[in-house]
Amino acid sequence: MSQENLLTIYSEATPNPESMKFVLNRMILPNDSADFRVKENAGDSPLAEALFELPYVNGVFIMNNFVSITRVPETDWQEAIPVLKDFIKNWVDAEKVILNPKKEVSEADLGSIEGKIRNLLDEYVRPAVEMDGGAIDFKSFKEGVVTVQMKGSCSGCPSSTMTLKSGIENLLKRMLPEVTAVEAEAV
Repeated sequence: MSQENLLTIYSEATPNPESMKFVLNRMILPNDSADFRVKENAGDSPLAEALFELPYVNGVFIMNNFVSITRVPETDWQEAIPVLKDFIKNWVDAEKVILNPKKEVSEADLGSIEGKIRNLLDEYVRPAVEMDGGAIDFKSFKEGVVTVQMKGSCSGCPSSTMTLKSGIENLLKRMLPEVTAVEAEAV
């Protein structure tokens, strides 16, 4: 295998002490994300199903070029990280399925308020959230309230509430006067 095709992976801490981000040097799920908080919901992802078989894994989030793992309580990251890195690297090296294909959903009209909210989230919020091993999905806009879902490392993170209110809500209120509040969907 040539040096340029060599797959590498490294682990990176996230703001959520219960989650670790495993970053690869190639895209494994471009422009999509998959969040599995329990093993029973991982059926759409052969990778997530396999990861849940490991004794350390309590949640799996996959996006772009990384996999965020939420650990089982009392798991020692020092012990788990090498095993998880090898497992993910071997899975991707073997070109096994990451996520089963799903039907395309038509994008909201970009001129609508929902479309504008989605665009702002995609352009300004998503890149920052992804750096911390998470993702944000637009869920709804009703009576001035934007509802989003925090995924990956952001789910259950102590600082996600501050990010939501101080960052996301302020941005959307400033850019779109129709927005009066932003709330996270309870999971």
